[in-house]
Amino acid sequence: MEKIKDASLLLMLGLLLFSLGGCGVYSFTGASISPETETISIERFPNNAMTVEPTLSQKFTDALRDKFQRETNLTLLTKGGDLHIEGSITGYRTSPVAIQADETAAMNRLTISVNVIFTNTQDDSQSFTSSFSRYQDYRSTRNLNDVQETLIDQINEMLIQDIFDKSVVNW
Repeated sequence: MEKIKDASLLLMLGLLLFSLGGCGVYSFTGASISPETETISIERFPNNAMTVEPTLSQKFTDALRDKFQRETNLTLLTKGGDLHIEGSITGYRTSPVAIQADETAAMNRLTISVNVIFTNTQDDSQSFTSSFSRYQDYRSTRNLNDVQETLIDQINEMLIQDIFDKSVVNW
């Protein structure tokens, strides 16, 4: 009877150690980062769009850095990280949507586009260059200046989630 107790205790201990062994690679954000990857560098995203919103470059870059610091254990470096992200804001435009019978727009759309170069120095097969674009609609009765900050924050959040997913979640 004592041998059965010892064997079941050993089996439970083995299962516990096995399940804890996987905790170093998986995170609740879905990020799947190699344990050897310890650092990330994210360069400032210059605004190269035809229409330049003065605060967009800084807001986008800061939010992207915050996302990786908040949701990974990676150390943020200014240059030379195991993972490296650079790119630029390539589009910032408003356009009418939901045209009504009197040929006026009921809604307008703010669209922001970015180009991203992601480099994984430890596994080049994970590196990529991609364009990402997201938008938010707003009522045409509203002045863009009145809703712009909120819209930019919402669009940035979506763009950054897309970049995060493609770079470390492998979505």
